Amino acid sequence: MWKTLWGLIFIGVMLWSAIGAKDTVIWWLEALPSLVGALVLAVTYQVFRLTPMLYALILAHMVVLFVGAHYTYAEVPLFDWVAQALGQERNNFDKLGHFMQGLVPALIAREILLRKAIVNGQAWLNFLVVCFALALSAFYELIEWWVALLSEQAAEAFLGTQGYVWDTQSDMGFALLGAFVAVSLLSGWQDKQIRALR
Repeated sequence: MWKTLWGLIFIGVMLWSAIGAKDTVIWWLEALPSLVGALVLAVTYQVFRLTPMLYALILAHMVVLFVGAHYTYAEVPLFDWVAQALGQERNNFDKLGHFMQGLVPALIAREILLRKAIVNGQAWLNFLVVCFALALSAFYELIEWWVALLSEQAAEAFLGTQGYVWDTQSDMGFALLGAFVAVSLLSGWQDKQIRALR
């Protein structure tokens, strides 16, 4: 039942995102991680099933990516309203995306490391999970840079810096915050669901 609901939400949001997207090239750049992720989840479902919590958070992250792909991260209407209400100069939807980029990969790494018994000791587990999430965030920033070098036209919409000189550093900071939240607030819930899987 939940697999069907997961799939319907994924397909529905993906189609909404693609239809009438602001920029087709940007849509593909922003949506590609969700499309690849869904394929990986489908292929690995029978051999390495994840916890229900993780599937739900992965879907939430994909929804964030699809919303950003539809509007571009700098122009998500709800976050324009939030910026105006809070007196901010920029649309900060990209910060939500980078927070999720730390939270969800940290939990994926944590679940794999725990279930495959790769790391012994909670301190090392937490350290490596946070390092993985931060490394992934830094790699994504490099991808954004490479896209900017290849296509000046797509650079501003894909980078979404909105003139903020510390955008790259704050993006990685939000990913780090997401990883810390994953380790400190969601570990117990994840551990309980891992025990239920066994």
